[in-house]
Amino acid sequence: MGFANAFEDFKWRGLIFDVTAGLPEVLAKEKVTAYIGFDPSADSLQVGNLLALMGLARLQRYGHTPLALAGGGTGMIGDPGGKKAERKMLKIEEVEANVEAIKPQLARFLDFEVTANPAQIPNNAEWLRTITMMSFLRDVGKLVTVNTMLARDSVKSRIGRESGISYAEFSYQLLQAYDFVQLYDRYGCTLQAGGSDQWGNIIAGVDLVRRMRDGASVHGLVYPLVTDAEGNKLGKSEKGAIYLDAEKTSPYRYYQFWLNQGDDQVIDLLKYFTWLGPDEVGDLAQKTAEQPERREAQRTLAEEMTRVTHGESALDKALQASRVLFGGDMAGLGAGDIGEVFADVPSSELPLSRLEGEGVPVVDLLAEIGITRSKGEARRLVRNGGVYVNNVKVADEAQAVTTAQTVEGKFAVLRRGKKTYHLVRLIG
Repeated sequence: MGFANAFEDFKWRGLIFDVTAGLPEVLAKEKVTAYIGFDPSADSLQVGNLLALMGLARLQRYGHTPLALAGGGTGMIGDPGGKKAERKMLKIEEVEANVEAIKPQLARFLDFEVTANPAQIPNNAEWLRTITMMSFLRDVGKLVTVNTMLARDSVKSRIGRESGISYAEFSYQLLQAYDFVQLYDRYGCTLQAGGSDQWGNIIAGVDLVRRMRDGASVHGLVYPLVTDAEGNKLGKSEKGAIYLDAEKTSPYRYYQFWLNQGDDQVIDLLKYFTWLGPDEVGDLAQKTAEQPERREAQRTLAEEMTRVTHGESALDKALQASRVLFGGDMAGLGAGDIGEVFADVPSSELPLSRLEGEGVPVVDLLAEIGITRSKGEARRLVRNGGVYVNNVKVADEAQAVTTAQTVEGKFAVLRRGKKTYHLVRLIG
């Protein structure tokens, strides 16, 4: 791996925002059990979860044991951090369904089969849904002052708002701190990691373990907050969040998200999110400086992230979809892929029934949807080899577009010349 230990790896990647005293020495000498928590408020993780998840995967590669804690209990309350108002409360069944949906996504990054240090997915519902309020207040509440809780950034930012903060969300930090105690008892866990916005909650957990377990040696580590060029949290696009679930964010769109990162950020992102080491990243940094127009670093980032998140076959399909806009073969791409690729090109709607039987002459269709001003212009364009249906050149001006040429009966793609596309959306 090229580094003496996980901490040195993290340091080179710029992943150390803050740590508790003594952690570098611990990671250099010992094998620990570490955990991150994920909030099952949706049935998919997002790009915003990736930094902590990749950090856990890196720890596993250095021989440490990873725990991906499912917030089946805390997810019913919700972390107030980064929220402007109280969020919608989920039913128990919704939380449990979301936890199950997220498990396969975790398996793409963590190894649950390795013998020495397999990853595990505890669920804090196991202890949070069973503890009584009186015992929680007596055992946990008495050890934490309200002054300390009010000082947390996640609380302070909400108290100043008109909507305020509920007692339930105010108590979230106690629940997360108690998670650390339970994981220490059940799994020997001594390290909690997360984003920099979790530092207050993590320190609360470190303090609680030490208080409840006779000064036990436990630690916290937080990563920097990763933002885009406009200062927004990475993965929050105008079209919505970038999910790890291929049904919510297609591999093509996921690939394009990484491909579109700027030159000023791409090298840092390669360090943060990929397995590439100093030599490979250094080479890409040099190429970006000398030939930025080639975007080799962006292509590498997009390929690495799509491969690790969705697999090799999905990457191949995303690459094929990316080539379609440049005249590449559309064979094998489904309607969902085509809809994503051509989401931003001009489009028209057409009843699917019009393409049944002998279909619609291509010259008629070109004039009807406005690619050409007339049928005569369309005929001349076909004769000159400038018309394509689904990126296949039309050789005969008498050719018709039929249902056989549609993509799953939902789309047909017409093209004039090299770059003028028009998407026909078939309805009915």
